[in-house]
Amino acid sequence: MPTLSEAQIRHELNSLAGWEYQDKALRKLFRFNEFMDGIRFIGRVAEMAEAADHHPDIHVNYTRVSFVCSTHSEGGVTEKDVRLAQQIEQAFASHAA
Repeated sequence: MPTLSEAQIRHELNSLAGWEYQDKALRKLFRFNEFMDGIRFIGRVAEMAEAADHHPDIHVNYTRVSFVCSTHSEGGVTEKDVRLAQQIEQAFASHAA
């Protein structure tokens, strides 16, 4: 799967509030009220990522969880990363509801 151009990535970011393109990856920091809220959310994302066979880098710092989406085998952002970021956003929206 080919990497997206920077213009394509910027276009996709218009529909991904809070996501950034940095170091050839899509990134976003999520904040939670409690440590376990973030851990439970990671579990939901892990299930989606496993089903898609595409896994983000995940960083946990107490109530802050960061996701970094990049297709390592392609050396940058592909459609897989955009789809995963969209799924993460949908999961967060339903988590917060």
